Amino acid sequence: MKTMAAITFSYPACTYLVRCCSMRENHDKLKQQLNSSIRTNGSFRSPVKVESLGQSTASTITTLGQAVTVGENGLRQNIPTKKQLVDPHRQGLIIEGGVGYRQTVVIRSYEVGADKTATLESILNLLQETALNHVWMSGLLGDGFGATHGMVRNDLIWVVSRMQVLIDYYPIWGEVVEIDTWVAASGKNGMRRDWLIRSQATGHIFARATSTWVMMNRKTRRLSKMPEEVRAEVSPWFIEKQAIKEDVQEKIVKLDKEAKYMNSDLKPKRNDLDMNQHVNNVKYVRWMLETIPDQILEGHQLSGITLEYRRECGSSDIVQSLCEPEEDEILHGVAEPDYCTNLLNGLSLASSDIINGSGVLTCLEHRPMRYTHLLQIKGEKQNDEIVRGRTTWKKKIMPFST
Repeated sequence: MKTMAAITFSYPACTYLVRCCSMRENHDKLKQQLNSSIRTNGSFRSPVKVESLGQSTASTITTLGQAVTVGENGLRQNIPTKKQLVDPHRQGLIIEGGVGYRQTVVIRSYEVGADKTATLESILNLLQETALNHVWMSGLLGDGFGATHGMVRNDLIWVVSRMQVLIDYYPIWGEVVEIDTWVAASGKNGMRRDWLIRSQATGHIFARATSTWVMMNRKTRRLSKMPEEVRAEVSPWFIEKQAIKEDVQEKIVKLDKEAKYMNSDLKPKRNDLDMNQHVNNVKYVRWMLETIPDQILEGHQLSGITLEYRRECGSSDIVQSLCEPEEDEILHGVAEPDYCTNLLNGLSLASSDIINGSGVLTCLEHRPMRYTHLLQIKGEKQNDEIVRGRTTWKKKIMPFST
């Protein structure tokens, strides 16, 4: 028979309830062997040890070999106040001469889709997580969502103004990837953050990403210049290195009500909000992709996305998602083909695919498919833009073998 004992540890801020199960006597040896070498995220660690908590204003819990101070306000975070070189809990370390960050990640089951490859949403979440962990290890993190101490003192938060992600291959379930991230200056008052995602086993680059960030006042919700004390905090971390090189940024046109695809009356849910109390960027992408035709989603995979942010979206806003193909969808299986003489208009007969005998239709079919997107807030008099976007799609290919 199993017995259940309840042990309660308490301190002034809150109460922890720990339940323990005692196993049968003949399992004790096996349990001791297992507890002596617990593997956590690929490395061996001592078992969790909980020290008794007294009635002092602050208590200490020793967990996985690291002391975490729990203050009288119940704070359970252990935000570093000095630069850290290695973070065993997050499998992260500082690189690039002490200013870049690399995190090792295993693609988990809830991060993949039906084809067992990581979803775009999961990739964007990993980019956000590694960026925040980079700030965490820098020792600059205040109590905001990636905000430094100087930003907190000036009521400032980071907001993204532009983001581009290029994906060559999607990681598969259980694959181990390395994500590198670093920052650089962007103009006088902005900051650029880049990422590289690669296979740990082969070194293949799976994806590249770049983004531009500006500061916004938390109270007025207006953009702000970068204060000198914040510049002094972040500028020592800048690297002159780019994951994606763009000589000239291609402009994304604004769609109107005549767009081919439309999804109206989208409303944010409570769990769509981030710590800055506006809709998270990943949710925007989800709304955009819902307007892509099923035929494209089934036979293609997204190879690139560019987002230009115009304003934030709150919990009470009603959102409309517009989508327009940038070329004829017939060749991509969205409509029945209509062979007409203007099919060859603008096609170069010097294409290597045609010369090699692949044929005109095969050549065109394998060209990337592009869509323009717009998310806007529906208003009585006018619609306010939230974000413009462009997605690029290519025929699905098999991922690398494991």
